[in-house]
Amino acid sequence: MKKLLFIAICLTITAISAAQRPVGDSAWRGDVKTVILSRPASTLEEPLLTLDEETHRLALQFDILADNPEALRWSISHCDADWRPDGLEPYDFMQGFESGPVDNYEFSFTTLTPFIHYTQTIPAMGARFIHSGNYLLTVSLEDYPDSVLLTRRFRVTEQSVKLSTETALPYDGMSTDRRQEVDAYVEAIPGVMGLTLNEQYLKVIAQQNGRLDTRRELPFSGYIGDALAYRNRQQNIFDGGNTFRFFDLSNLRTPMYNVQRVERYGGETFAIITPCENRSRRHYTVDAALNGDMKVNVWDRQNKALEADYVWVNLSLPMDQPLLGGSIHVVGELTGWRLDEESRMEYRPEYKAYTKRLRLKQGYYAYQLIYLPVRSTQGETAQIEGDHRETPNTYTVSVYYRSPADIADRLLAVRTIKAGN
Repeated sequence: MKKLLFIAICLTITAISAAQRPVGDSAWRGDVKTVILSRPASTLEEPLLTLDEETHRLALQFDILADNPEALRWSISHCDADWRPDGLEPYDFMQGFESGPVDNYEFSFTTLTPFIHYTQTIPAMGARFIHSGNYLLTVSLEDYPDSVLLTRRFRVTEQSVKLSTETALPYDGMSTDRRQEVDAYVEAIPGVMGLTLNEQYLKVIAQQNGRLDTRRELPFSGYIGDALAYRNRQQNIFDGGNTFRFFDLSNLRTPMYNVQRVERYGGETFAIITPCENRSRRHYTVDAALNGDMKVNVWDRQNKALEADYVWVNLSLPMDQPLLGGSIHVVGELTGWRLDEESRMEYRPEYKAYTKRLRLKQGYYAYQLIYLPVRSTQGETAQIEGDHRETPNTYTVSVYYRSPADIADRLLAVRTIKAGN
């Protein structure tokens, strides 16, 4: 009896801990690839909807490396401002169906690697969101709801306050050649009812590019006129980093940008990327690269979604000795912006280099090499990339709100700003 009670308590604690952990963008099976959730015509932008845009939808697309399709199901749930599931019931955040089958799929053709390409419109036609905030889209097996294949985050904003943002030199005057400051100002919009702009109800979050480890809350610093100001604090200052590295797999017959060579054997394609270099001691150089994004593309085919092939991509960073006290990660959309084992490079003493192999769909990929110290969740750019104030980082500032009368966190406004240059 005591043993059963102990097990029950452990399961309860585990369930509570899981519910309190932030959720992220993940593919839980190795054969699930190239997951994209975006506006239909803008795959490079954050998946963001506005509450009163009833006719606008998001487009989900992904591949499963297989010969036969599977019965899949999508579902939507609400999260708090820190991306933890908040248990909000579906009828509290939307009208219409919050789940349904993923029944749109096509087979690849002219590719060495066979795959099934799935597409789904989110939310379903006729459904609409009635609550703003953070949302999690989950795709699982139809007959096994607990067998999650992938998760993707998206947001619904109200745009019910005026949000102004700006970048500046660090207010403390320290290392102004390597750091960037992001400031925000929140102001009420005349005629918008039901909002009390009290700093106790607001949470202003800033994030650099797509890196989750840079996400932080900006502290309230006072009023400037009628606006609540969030500026001139240490939390507003970010390391500048460097322009993103990139490579182009659009043409597998003639290697393109930063692709050293392409080989085919065993029915698969392998691409050797030009070895990376440590840029921490180099001066800043301007390079036009997407800030960690990816874009599926193939030069000699018409249907990019179905005819772009999969390639084993080999990345390397020559280094005589491994860095002690931390790990190096390939960070960008190609690894879901995560600092985990999936993005971690391995040091190979026989090559005197860090290496990483990823299976990617043909296209254009931008990335950085981030150093993660042991027992830290915050990656660092200084060791490999270097930090520069000129770097054209994209910052996203979000204003969340929850008053005592609200049942969940609301997303009042979102704004992006580009620093550098």
